[in-house]
Amino acid sequence: MIKTVWHIVLSLMAFASALVFLPERVNAEEVDKARQAAETQQAEEAIEALDAPLYSPFTERYLIDEVKNLRQMIADMRVEVTEKITDRELSVADKALMYATDTVTYFFYLIAGASTLLVLVGWNSLREIKDRASALANDEIHRITSSYEERLEKLENELSRKSRHIAATQEEIELTNEVHSLWLKASQESSAQNKIAIYDQILGLRPDDVEAITYKADAALLLGQAQWANALANRALTIDPENSHAKYQRACAHAESGYIDEALRDLSEAIETSEALREQAAHDPSFEKIRDMEEFIAMTQISS
Repeated sequence: MIKTVWHIVLSLMAFASALVFLPERVNAEEVDKARQAAETQQAEEAIEALDAPLYSPFTERYLIDEVKNLRQMIADMRVEVTEKITDRELSVADKALMYATDTVTYFFYLIAGASTLLVLVGWNSLREIKDRASALANDEIHRITSSYEERLEKLENELSRKSRHIAATQEEIELTNEVHSLWLKASQESSAQNKIAIYDQILGLRPDDVEAITYKADAALLLGQAQWANALANRALTIDPENSHAKYQRACAHAESGYIDEALRDLSEAIETSEALREQAAHDPSFEKIRDMEEFIAMTQISS
């Protein structure tokens, strides 16, 4: 009898310990997440502070490979963290269920012992006490198992959702790697026609890629296709109305087609958005027809 009571006390203490130390693990994970967020913020601020490009074709290829490796490491880390969290949660659930089952079992033994004593003094029959104790124990076990079945079902649904998210992330990483490879290939091409073919491949993967559309418009201008370049620039501005590169390309197309007012208007808006286009416009052969106009000279003059 004393041994049974002692087992019950130990089971309750172990269950309480599991409930106390579980929040500490959760707090540690929250601290790690906060630290990672702070490091990410510092990296973004360092990038925003740059005032000049720091890349070359070799550096660009190196950065692309590093981004690819980093994305793959992030995906692997997410899978690993999800597996570890799942294993630990299942371990805690198993231990809690074991402790609860042991407690109910010892409680049943205690009731059975007390019932036996009551039978000996003539209070009730042994069969009736056994039936009542069994019914009480079965009800308690059913309640506990139902509760943990519900929790395990929720956990399974959450794991399924995270698995789908990881799969989608992996697909996005593969798509990004393929697009980066095409951009690198386009940067190495000297033929405008070949560049357009590569840009079409990028748009096949990402139809709303504004950068690919504007670079395709630039290649069309090199081929002397001003109307085509104008249509591509309009398509890009439909997706991103404030895109300065698209406005600049449309200004080039207007200038080559003889629409002087429209060319000056688009060029002015592009320079207001991106000051770097001022110097580029001063040497761009697309503006040859309006190069001597006072408005164009004033617009492309670099202030000291």
